[in-house]
Amino acid sequence: MQRIMTIAAATLIASPAFAATGPFFSLSNTDFVVTIGFLVFIGVLLYYKVPTLILGMLDKRAEGIRSELDEAKALREEAQALLASYERRQREVQEQSDRIIAHAKEEAVLAGEQAKADLEKSIARRLAAAEDQIASAQASAVKEVRDRAIAVAINAARDVVAKQMTAKDAAKTIDDAIAEVGQKLH
Repeated sequence: MQRIMTIAAATLIASPAFAATGPFFSLSNTDFVVTIGFLVFIGVLLYYKVPTLILGMLDKRAEGIRSELDEAKALREEAQALLASYERRQREVQEQSDRIIAHAKEEAVLAGEQAKADLEKSIARRLAAAEDQIASAQASAVKEVRDRAIAVAINAARDVVAKQMTAKDAAKTIDDAIAEVGQKLH
């Protein structure tokens, strides 16, 4: 309010009315009439409290701007908190995925080692089976060779005995064999 009065006084002092010639306080002096009109206008503005209304509107506008700034600040802080939360979640998810990958690698290594051990066991079993088959075939071959050797030896012995044995020796051998069988049965 004082500010307006100071502005009005400065306006009156600096007005060109003081530079005019003739009596200043005359209605024929336009500068005086303009000054009176201006003072009446200022008075009407002050009477209806226009400066207070303007200052109130400016204060209300400043308060609105202040509340918008506070709201923007709160939204910014909320956005920063949300961003920090998302970054923390992203780090947690990244750490979890790193752990999952490490675990998968460990399982792959263990599975590879297990497969290698299983393969070695399978190879060992197959080698043992092959060795068993070889031993069995070898035993079968040895038995076959032995049987064949026995058959050849029996045929050779029969031929030798048949050539050297007479009818009398044959009858005696048969009687001895019957007697031996009779003793073993009784």
